[in-house]
Amino acid sequence: MTDVAFTAPWASLALVLGAFVIFGGLWPSRVGIVATIAAAIVNYLHWRIFSTIPWGGSFSELWWPVSCLIVEVLALFDAGILLAILSRPTDRSAEADAGEARLRALWAENADLLPPVDVFIATYNEPREVLEKTILGCLAMDWPEARVWVLDDGRRPWVQDMCFAKGAGYITRPDNKGAKAGNINHGLTQTNAPFVAVFDADFVPQRDFLIRTMGFFENEKIGIVQIPHSFYNHDPMQTNLGLQQAMPDDQRFFFEAIMPGRDGWDASFCCGSNSVTRRAIFDEIGGGLPEGSITEDMLLTLASLRKGYITRYLNEPLAYGLAPESTAAFFVQRQRWAQGAIQILYLNHGPLGGALKLRYRLLFLPSAWVTQGLQSVFTILAPILFALFNLAPMVGVDLPGIIFFLLPMIVALLGGISMLAPGRYYPLAAQILSVFQTFRILPAALKTLIAPKGLTFKVTPKGSGSKGGKRGPGDYVLFASLTLMAASLASLAINMLPDYRIVTQDGLLPVVAFWLAFNMVMLLLVAMMCLEKPRVRGEERFDLRQTVTLIGDNGQMLSASRGDISISGIGLHLDAPSGFAVGERVQIVLPDVGILRGEVRYSARRIGILFDFHSEEIRDRLIVSLFTNGMNVNAQRPSALAVAGAIVRRLWSADLSIRAQAASAPEAPEVPVEKLSAATRCIAPGKRPDLRGPVPLTAEEGASLAAAKVAVVPVPAEGPRRVA
Repeated sequence: MTDVAFTAPWASLALVLGAFVIFGGLWPSRVGIVATIAAAIVNYLHWRIFSTIPWGGSFSELWWPVSCLIVEVLALFDAGILLAILSRPTDRSAEADAGEARLRALWAENADLLPPVDVFIATYNEPREVLEKTILGCLAMDWPEARVWVLDDGRRPWVQDMCFAKGAGYITRPDNKGAKAGNINHGLTQTNAPFVAVFDADFVPQRDFLIRTMGFFENEKIGIVQIPHSFYNHDPMQTNLGLQQAMPDDQRFFFEAIMPGRDGWDASFCCGSNSVTRRAIFDEIGGGLPEGSITEDMLLTLASLRKGYITRYLNEPLAYGLAPESTAAFFVQRQRWAQGAIQILYLNHGPLGGALKLRYRLLFLPSAWVTQGLQSVFTILAPILFALFNLAPMVGVDLPGIIFFLLPMIVALLGGISMLAPGRYYPLAAQILSVFQTFRILPAALKTLIAPKGLTFKVTPKGSGSKGGKRGPGDYVLFASLTLMAASLASLAINMLPDYRIVTQDGLLPVVAFWLAFNMVMLLLVAMMCLEKPRVRGEERFDLRQTVTLIGDNGQMLSASRGDISISGIGLHLDAPSGFAVGERVQIVLPDVGILRGEVRYSARRIGILFDFHSEEIRDRLIVSLFTNGMNVNAQRPSALAVAGAIVRRLWSADLSIRAQAASAPEAPEVPVEKLSAATRCIAPGKRPDLRGPVPLTAEEGASLAAAKVAVVPVPAEGPRRVA
């Protein structure tokens, strides 16, 4: 094989590319793509194990090459599991269509034929601007009897008052034992509907959430239905790199490629929010969620599998929430996921416990949290150690061998996964994110492997509570990335000087130089991710989807359909400068909300208006209109090449100058949070308000509209538009 590599080094790569042309275009076949990747991996591992390790050498000669090999084998093991997952994705939308049609027919016949659903909103410390959207979204869902309950582990009086005002139920408990799992379990003891929908406090369901998911439960084997986590804001990677419009959020690969693939193996799992669960499961596994891990959702899935139930995955954006709004919030979330996933390895009802099929054991192994981090560390350190200390990760390697064995494997993996998950997997962005989170996630994961007990559930900060302190985890990541960049640059510079060169193999020097340069680019982008960009908007803005009419005090009127809108205001693009003056009071007619009032803040070819709500009801209906009727945010799915190009252009145009920071205002003293007494409190939901259509007009508003000849029309009876 080595002789072949020497005489025809590009043959292996040509075979891989040829197979991709056949199986990716001429004769599309997922099995063919997976087989091509597998062949390239086997070819590489045979060479790696038998030709690049000095097995007869001393310990000093073996320890580093063998360590690198072990990390590679573990990473490729996880890659093999990923390929198996991606080989058989499902699309359950047709089943959801049939279920929705059947349920709507039953509803039309007799609403009592549809079972009641308890809708749980688990909350601890989320601010009002986050929680109220979720409450209103749940209250607006299409379902005859959806009992909305806010499970408030913060026992906050204002949350109780808000629930009473909106019509939602309110439940507290005497303590916070078991964190989120304990909170939900206590809620189960206070309710009795046969199905339970669970939402985190920041996830707003779309109106058709239940009507799209409940149809699956006609199959008695379906215990849980999970839908993806979609976001109406941008995550730290998109924001800090300035790529909000160039690439999707980093969780699209998991929720739109991995989870549909897991569903093909009946191994999708509950993700903590945006799910509906058959209550019988809780009864069969002990009365509630397992509380042995801080990732109670995965334990619930494993427990349900052992009882013969299946978790079904519907890949439709039926709820939108908040992605982490800062690097500090990002690391809180990912560390909890990593620690909880590893923690379940030590539990009897985890993937290594009894009464579980082999495929489930493999598909629920959390090893990727460790292997991905180790792979990133070795990828960065290996060329530095080689260039500075001649500590080679492979022995007896030449350039033809790298071209014949290593390069085809890399191309097969990255290219093949991109073909299996088009518009979802972006190799360059994935590598940047992997390095970025390695500095904080890998230590936490390794620590959990050694000491899995005693972990505490940390809530991901949201909304106004998402701001980090003066020093955050990003500071340490920034320091580490800059240090490694300096080490890589020093390694490269030393080996460019003939008198000081440490890499003596002339054929390998270009490879090492390219490796170091690539790593420096990665580390520079990681450093840029650590530089928090200010979030200047208090509320997220959405593109306008209807014609809006403005009416001035003097009867002046204009209509526009281009612009954006948020809960706090609206901006309209006009074909000609408006005649409205700054400071003028106007009425804003939104057809599916009603009449809002506001003040003109700027006026030209674009006019901006700040809302001044004259009633809580119209504000609630605006929230429902914006957040529950389908969104077109984070919906772009560009190619991997387009995203890589955007990242490179962003790096080229980056402003890396250091500016003086404006002096920040002194922090206000922390005010103790008022809490209700430590007791069980269960206030039943009131009558669900009808949040559809515009607010009924007053006589004055009706006369104003009649004079302007503007109509306010209700939302069509068939329900909201569904975004695929």
